[in-house]
Amino acid sequence: MDSAATSAPNLLLLPLEEGRYAVRFLRGVEATPTRPLAYDPFLYLTPAHLALQQAPGERLHFYLEDQRANQTVGQFHAFLDAAGREAHSPWQAPFGSAQLMPGIPADVVAGFLTVVDTQLAQQGVQRLQVRSYPLDYDEAGSALLTQALTQLGFRITQTELNNHLPLQDEFVARLHPSERRRLRKCERHGFQFEQEPPLLLPLAYEFLSRCRQEKGQQLSLPLERLQELFRLFPQHYFLFSVRNAAGEWVALTVAIRVNSEVLYNFYPASPLAYNAFSPVVLLNAGLHAFGKASGMRLLDLGTSMLPEGPNYSLLQFKRHLGGVLSLKLTFEK
Repeated sequence: MDSAATSAPNLLLLPLEEGRYAVRFLRGVEATPTRPLAYDPFLYLTPAHLALQQAPGERLHFYLEDQRANQTVGQFHAFLDAAGREAHSPWQAPFGSAQLMPGIPADVVAGFLTVVDTQLAQQGVQRLQVRSYPLDYDEAGSALLTQALTQLGFRITQTELNNHLPLQDEFVARLHPSERRRLRKCERHGFQFEQEPPLLLPLAYEFLSRCRQEKGQQLSLPLERLQELFRLFPQHYFLFSVRNAAGEWVALTVAIRVNSEVLYNFYPASPLAYNAFSPVVLLNAGLHAFGKASGMRLLDLGTSMLPEGPNYSLLQFKRHLGGVLSLKLTFEK
């Protein structure tokens, strides 16, 4: 193998800085890093969440280790199809790709991904798809990953438009005047933002499903899977609502704590009958306050895409919320 020397069956040394960095290659459901992580991992890259992704083929895990500092400084996970010819990162999650410690050198990132690429090829993988996280999650890391992957011959096959709100800014200060008026209208009519207990998930799921059906859409997860996620990750999955003065739901969402810096507005919904109020604005105001009070850096508003291209009306709404655009890239080779 050109890019690494083997010092143990699953430890591949990078030819950089006198063997300081190595890639630990693991197989199977268990994906626990050997050395402590030097960064706060994204939820979807934690061993517990990775174990939920039921790929039909083998699971291959790569951990980049700084042996001098005794730390894990990067990771990448690939899920194989039944034939073992195609690999995906992720198999079933909003994103996969590689997460890196801030400040990691570019040549180390390139060496790490070269080892991943080489090992997958040696396993018989002929096609790899990598769906990365939004660039604003880690702009420097995303730049290094994009450069290294394209250098290895990967093509960008999908560019999704993503929006986020920076939590250091005041929510109202970024609002378009029209959304500011709707926010005040909700407040005048006694609408309230609330955090709901998970035991209300079945009722909440019915509400979310009806709202999606009004727009000709469906929820991506069944109720049973959503309940499982709330049960397994109680510190990461939250149910938030806006109730009117009568105590009825007029907006709901499932929010996900991706890590200590990112809160993701995953399942926002509101009935068409309340469009004149736009209670989702108040819902986002509450999420903004929750994320800021929790010490987070950004509120992820998600992508705005349809099968045929960008959802321009949704993009405009997120722009009116004060959303900042970035890209979410998918790579293939």
